[in-house]
Amino acid sequence: MASKRWLLLCLLLPLPFFAVPSNTGRGIRLELTHVDARGSLAGADRVRRAAERSHRRVNGLLAAATAPSAPTLRSDDGGGVHASTATYLVDLAIGTPPLALTAVLDTGTDLIWTQCDAPCRRCFPQPAPLYAPARSATYANVSCGSKLCEALPGPRSSRCSAPEPGCAYYYSYGDGSSTDGVLATDAFTFSAAATVHGLAFGCGTDNLGGTDNSSGLVGMGRGPLSLVSQLGVTRFSYCFTPFNDTTTSSPLFLGSPARLSPAAKSTPFLLNPVGPRRSSYYYLSLEGITIGDTLLPIDPAVFQLTASGRGGIIIDSGTTFTALDERAFVVLARAVAARVARPLASGAHLGLSLCFAAPEGRGPDAVGVPRLVLHFDGADMELPRASVVVEDKVAGVACLGMVSARGMSVLGSMQQQNMHFLYDIERGLLSFEPAQVRRPLGLGSFVC
Repeated sequence: MASKRWLLLCLLLPLPFFAVPSNTGRGIRLELTHVDARGSLAGADRVRRAAERSHRRVNGLLAAATAPSAPTLRSDDGGGVHASTATYLVDLAIGTPPLALTAVLDTGTDLIWTQCDAPCRRCFPQPAPLYAPARSATYANVSCGSKLCEALPGPRSSRCSAPEPGCAYYYSYGDGSSTDGVLATDAFTFSAAATVHGLAFGCGTDNLGGTDNSSGLVGMGRGPLSLVSQLGVTRFSYCFTPFNDTTTSSPLFLGSPARLSPAAKSTPFLLNPVGPRRSSYYYLSLEGITIGDTLLPIDPAVFQLTASGRGGIIIDSGTTFTALDERAFVVLARAVAARVARPLASGAHLGLSLCFAAPEGRGPDAVGVPRLVLHFDGADMELPRASVVVEDKVAGVACLGMVSARGMSVLGSMQQQNMHFLYDIERGLLSFEPAQVRRPLGLGSFVC
């Protein structure tokens, strides 16, 4: 086991990053808003949308992970998904003077971008005014010869060719949506005490798709252009509030405030063997699943990355319901059904495939489900009932809050809820513990 861990740590070579000047030495705390908090969906409609979003998200992640590695005229391996399939939004401001905007927070990609009036050839509707570079005193184009430009995926010829001035970029997200523009830098304000100068971002003037009541995207992935890489922080953490609570914000900590207790469990990150340019994803090593007291007969290879960079399991902020490779999902669903003493019910209206009827005269909370444990390398994650079951009180059903996928698996945000997750980039570890613990440095109790 020691040699295995050494190999994993050797694989986790740090990616190049471009530290930018900032006044964030004491770290940054951001508040994440669930995308449904700004919409009108509720109940079964919200669950169905989350299931549909999860399927689209996983398909996009898979499309990016398995894209051909050979150079193309315009790179399409820049990200994982249509931004509108993401789950959490963050408020920030860009430019001098600062223009407030809302962006999708995404651990599945690295680029930061927003729609730009420079002018905008094609932009989707957004709640805030378009960012206009000409109105910002701190805006600057990135040159073709800079390391920032070289960090973009794809051949140099696609980034530095007339008639585009500066460093051109193009990212597509697996379902036909895309952002096209130039790489630039400007000041980003995350709070009254946290302004980052010279942060590189995509100034998009030709954008297809949409971002669910937001103006762009903040990538938190492992690539050199992500927010965490550019800030040069060695760790970040978050705690997602419960799936059925869309009004309470979820905290995200960047830098020194990102800490867990000594009792936290840890598991190593893996790199896609094809190379870090292939993926910004945070891969994990899932070794098995227990239902009740039984370790399920799932071939470990189902969750492993192949030599060609396919498969595996990632942890993701934008996928709501955990998606398991269909070979594992079938085994899991059968094991759960065999242990729940209730008749099966249809979950088609929710987009979920395994549901149970509540006892007559009682609600779905009366449906008992077996213990579920995910066995990661070096750390077991036992999921409480609220992180496993989705309830529809009107229809009187309780459903397994997971979906089936082909080609890869994804640990979704519902299964992460009420847990504090820390991404230790320097040590190559993911750590986690229940959220209701005492915070270090005398910061009091921490509850999502």
